[in-house]
Amino acid sequence: MAAPGLATGGGNWFSALALGVTLLKCLLIPTYHSTDFEVHRNWLAITHSLPVSQWYYEATSEWTLDYPPFFAWFEYALSHIAKYFDQEMLNVHNLNYSSTRTLVFQRFSVIFTDVLFVYAVHECCKCIDGKKAGKELTEKPKFILSVLLLWNFGLLIVDHIHFQYNGFLFGLMLLSIARLFQKRYMEGAFLFAVLLHLKHIYLYVAPAYGIYLLRSYCFTANKPDGSIRWNSFSFVRLISLGLIVFLVSALSLGPFLALNQLPQVLSRLFPFKRGLCHAYWAPNFWALYNALDKVLSVIGLELKLLDRNKIPKASMTSGLVQQFQHTVLPSVTPMATLICTLMAILPSVFCLWFKPQGPRGFLRCLILCALSSFLFGWHVHEKAILLAVLPMSLLSVGKAGDASIFLILTTTGHYSLFPLLFTAPELPIKILLMLLFTIYSISSLKTLFRKEKPLFNWMETFYLLGLGPLEVFCEFVFPFTSWKLKYPFIPLLLTSVYCAVGITYAWFRLYVSVLTDPPIRKTKKQ
Repeated sequence: MAAPGLATGGGNWFSALALGVTLLKCLLIPTYHSTDFEVHRNWLAITHSLPVSQWYYEATSEWTLDYPPFFAWFEYALSHIAKYFDQEMLNVHNLNYSSTRTLVFQRFSVIFTDVLFVYAVHECCKCIDGKKAGKELTEKPKFILSVLLLWNFGLLIVDHIHFQYNGFLFGLMLLSIARLFQKRYMEGAFLFAVLLHLKHIYLYVAPAYGIYLLRSYCFTANKPDGSIRWNSFSFVRLISLGLIVFLVSALSLGPFLALNQLPQVLSRLFPFKRGLCHAYWAPNFWALYNALDKVLSVIGLELKLLDRNKIPKASMTSGLVQQFQHTVLPSVTPMATLICTLMAILPSVFCLWFKPQGPRGFLRCLILCALSSFLFGWHVHEKAILLAVLPMSLLSVGKAGDASIFLILTTTGHYSLFPLLFTAPELPIKILLMLLFTIYSISSLKTLFRKEKPLFNWMETFYLLGLGPLEVFCEFVFPFTSWKLKYPFIPLLLTSVYCAVGITYAWFRLYVSVLTDPPIRKTKKQ
């Protein structure tokens, strides 16, 4: 019965929120954009001016096409609109080309495709229990969730300043989650299959989808204690799910399989020759590992335990992404990160199977899969934290414990994105936007759960407040010290390590919650 309220009386405020954030995105058009702007311009040129057989071989630019085929076709479709703005942007040999019309087109292409994200948020709001809704509109869980998603700080700066197309991709993911909440399993599976062939980073959460669909759709009933009724297995449903995955994959990869180019496509999608960490350290376990290696190497040099001439020249903090060797600690291989990631994911997957908790249990497993992959994966981008932050928003308006985890994860995760915007004009923008979003998130969730215990203990409060002095030091103190020339990596190292602590803590708290919560003990028939 939640849907009519959102669709009728709630439609006005939701439209106002969506329109307001769209206007803000338009105001951000002239801001700094990263090399990702040139990446996507180059992909427009590749898909527009070259035959399909050359898409994954073209290497005139260093920014080669390394997304799955559906995204390549997405760029192809955009290129046929782009030609009416500036034909020169579609020339493969026009490296680093930029013009006002190119800027306007690419910025508005992101804003326009965000329509899917707005629709997905609207659908997610229908899945939220409104029992705790207050009398005031601003105290209603649906309103709070809409703001947390539509006005998400991380998504705003990554897509509409830094420049990427995460909005419509996360829209597909949220829409698939909403369909699973609504027990429209086939639609949810189809949307996620399409998403995987748009951006393969969503493989991080594929285990949660696979296990949940098998457990909740292919098995049609549970025993009273929550365990599976094995005789309720539907082979037809399993075949139907497999058929969806097969058909979507065939449509995406089929042309390249016919051209005998599948190995080339896969080599572009999974470039393991890149280093353990991205140029900007993601705040994960390996950031802590690398920082420890750096500290040990400095100590070793000062104590003359290490030979400076024998230390590998490729430094973790130099912005390189090629393979390298650690100085003191054992070097990490892609296989080692895969093993660590699988070990971190498995407990959540087992809980999803043996301790079913309905759609919320699926959502928790999805977030843990995303966080585990973020913490222990190979060459993780700092922007991948949004893969956990956005779904966690749905949990935050349900329980006080989840709200607390969300606030810690979101605040530290968002702050870890600050190094992406390193130009002076964007400094007040990113600080102001994050402050506004963080203050709203904390105040609104505190109001929603005001009858329960405080969302933070003293230790968590102290940690979050520590982000303020850290920002002051990195932006306003360090640039004027003598360390800037000798140790230019210090701000990035401090930011990544400090945020890695908070994100790891949030991951641990969520895991404890998943492992200790009891299963749903109702017989379920579908």
